[in-house]
Amino acid sequence: MKGIIGKKVGMTQIFDPNGNVIPVTVIEAGPCYVTEVRTAEKHGYVAVQLGFGETKPTRLTRGQLGHLKRNNLPALRHLREFRIKDGEVDVKEGDEIKADVFNVNERVDVIGISKGRGFAGTIKRHGFHRQPKTHGQSDRERAPGSVGSTTTPGRTYPGQRMAGRMGNDRVTAQNLEVALVDPERNLIAVRGSVPGANGGIVMIKPARKRRR
Repeated sequence: MKGIIGKKVGMTQIFDPNGNVIPVTVIEAGPCYVTEVRTAEKHGYVAVQLGFGETKPTRLTRGQLGHLKRNNLPALRHLREFRIKDGEVDVKEGDEIKADVFNVNERVDVIGISKGRGFAGTIKRHGFHRQPKTHGQSDRERAPGSVGSTTTPGRTYPGQRMAGRMGNDRVTAQNLEVALVDPERNLIAVRGSVPGANGGIVMIKPARKRRR
């Protein structure tokens, strides 16, 4: 089973043996604990639930504490499930998973919650062009323009790109390369950017769409 929960630390740069600069995002990955193994016979699907981030027991409900005490685990703040295939369950409840579950040059997908931008207009949210600044317009410069039609269909289609809430969505950065693994400090550095703000919780999984 490959997968781990981490916390985004921030971006920096490292150097390869040839002296080239590599921009990386540092993630504090683990240590995580296997809090539950879900089976097809009991739950209808196969998955491994991991816990990350020790906290005070007073910050959890009694139901959450009881779920963790089954395997004598500490109070863990973040629980996430990793779907796996039936024959790939190689862990048991109570096991500890560290950053060395991944190797350098391995391809991974990183899932996080993107930064919330609040209510945004169509130019910022969808990349619309602005209207002309001249020819009599006084307050239509950043307006989206016409969104409907005439008699047919006589309404606005569902899914029309308009102003609205931007960001704060689950985003997956696919096929990132692992540039550094430091098991002693529980750090994984991936090449490129990772969704979310610094301090946000992310999930690291093996890449599903690998380049040839």
